[in-house]
Amino acid sequence: MIETPGRKIKKIRELRSYTQEYISDRLNISARAYSKIENGETELTIKRLNEIGEVLEVSPMEILGFDEKQIFNNYNQQGGNMITHNYFPEKLIELYEKRIKELEEQLLNM
Repeated sequence: MIETPGRKIKKIRELRSYTQEYISDRLNISARAYSKIENGETELTIKRLNEIGEVLEVSPMEILGFDEKQIFNNYNQQGGNMITHNYFPEKLIELYEKRIKELEEQLLNM
């Protein structure tokens, strides 16, 4: 099953022991609006992904590439940092960069 960015954000938030209220306060949005992001009810923009990444202290790429199995395996083996740097296949990077360009073009055309 492919996880949505919202579910990945939720798992990272839970690993950080942050509440939805804490994140929503930092983002200056309502807890309900933030909940909709995690539940995939609201489309996640790159700007919002960056803002959430700042609060969670991870990069957008770490959010999108988050795999809890890898994190827990690394954590159990290393006994340390909860978030690790992931290495992404070239195709995933190309798709991410293409999506960024599409969204930037949408912003310019607004």
